[in-house]
Amino acid sequence: MQSINTNRQDLTKIALVGQPNVGKSSLFNRIAQKRIAIVSDLAGTTRDIRKHEVEILDREALMLDTGGIDETNDAIFSNVKRKAIDTAKEADIILFMVDGKKLPDDKDKELFYELQALGKQLALVVNKIDNDKEKERLWDFYEFGISDDRLFGMSVSHDRGTRALFEWLRDQLPEKEEEPTIGVSEEDEEFSQEDETEFNPMEQEDDGHLRVAIIGRTNVGKSSILNAIIGEERSVVSPIAGTTIDPVDESFEFKDKQITFVDTAGLRRRGKIEGIEKYALMRTKDMLSRANLALVVLDASSELVDLDEKIAGLVDEYGLGTIIVLNKWDENMDTFKKLEDKVRQKFKFLYYAPIIAVSAKTGRSIDRLKDKLVEIYENYAQRIPTSLLNRTIEEATIRHALPSPNGAYLRIYYTTQFQTKPPRVALIMNKPNLLHFSYKRYLINFLRDNINFEGTPIHIVARKKGERADEDDEHISEED
Repeated sequence: MQSINTNRQDLTKIALVGQPNVGKSSLFNRIAQKRIAIVSDLAGTTRDIRKHEVEILDREALMLDTGGIDETNDAIFSNVKRKAIDTAKEADIILFMVDGKKLPDDKDKELFYELQALGKQLALVVNKIDNDKEKERLWDFYEFGISDDRLFGMSVSHDRGTRALFEWLRDQLPEKEEEPTIGVSEEDEEFSQEDETEFNPMEQEDDGHLRVAIIGRTNVGKSSILNAIIGEERSVVSPIAGTTIDPVDESFEFKDKQITFVDTAGLRRRGKIEGIEKYALMRTKDMLSRANLALVVLDASSELVDLDEKIAGLVDEYGLGTIIVLNKWDENMDTFKKLEDKVRQKFKFLYYAPIIAVSAKTGRSIDRLKDKLVEIYENYAQRIPTSLLNRTIEEATIRHALPSPNGAYLRIYYTTQFQTKPPRVALIMNKPNLLHFSYKRYLINFLRDNINFEGTPIHIVARKKGERADEDDEHISEED
């Protein structure tokens, strides 16, 4: 099995359904060959729907891992059950998973029959059959009335018996379409070799895919904002801090762009992180490394705290395009200007990030937030014409001459943008090691005054002629 994660919508959907702590997340990870779902002995760890594209014995599919279904009065699990059943209705294949160390109970049977009535391809997966002797317990599960070819006994943790399930799944999936091979002529091949040496290393195709990280401390409304943007409830929302533990990926099309959101687990102070939340923190950092944009969500109805600043610092660390979102604006009586000043004072390192006040509850400014995401991405991925870049830097040096440290004469020969996402600019000059960081910061600010870089960091490096611009890159603080 191999994880693909390209969010194609035409794939056969496989839903994993079952009570808490039967091993769904472990099977999900086994199929994806990647630790995507958090695994824990704590029942109910999975609360949201996770989606991941996988390859099962050379056939592609979209795996849907649902929250554990538990008959309880708890509001969260009641919501999870409803979403899990709805997900099963959307799926083409349903894997109903049970704990093989326990006898089948009426609740399992009731859920199985409810899924069976949907008329989908349905298999019963009996997990935790760890050895040959325990295989005898499989006879008890024939009470469900399922045929031999759809009953699978296995131990996911020991990787026993999984092959039979994978082969059955493969038989239910369509064959992978062969991609046409495009011939390359000798002339094209010769041009490509010249292109490698003559063209800027930044010349890469923009896939137009916005990968948006939603981060913030617990209970600031990240899941509510995700639901408001998507337009439907895809993430469990609860006033209980820490409801979202696993990140939830969700994609949709907007203004000819594909936008994928990852709603992360709420971050807490390090001293308060216990058990599975440690995994959530690690997952958040991994998600940031895959994102290109970030929504830093703050609670406008409460005072800003030091943890808000520390979390926002992660965005600066990963160099993402950024929007600061003030959620629960409808609960705050301060003027926007007053609150904006507070945010700017606390987040000086994100001074380039626009601030948008929204209310996920009422939908206020959600459409504006979506428009701003596309705008910031275009700034983040933009390629500035070399002529414009050189004119702008030349004008900057005329207005404020290059310094002459210890009488040394500094000269910028030319300027080139060598990378996007975020924009990285190289100053090709005679003595790059003598250029002070404060002058680089001045040039960054001058670029911002003349070119639209709203929402995106800018990195400037100084290099000698013939030295690769992307070698030994450095991060220049943009804080005033």
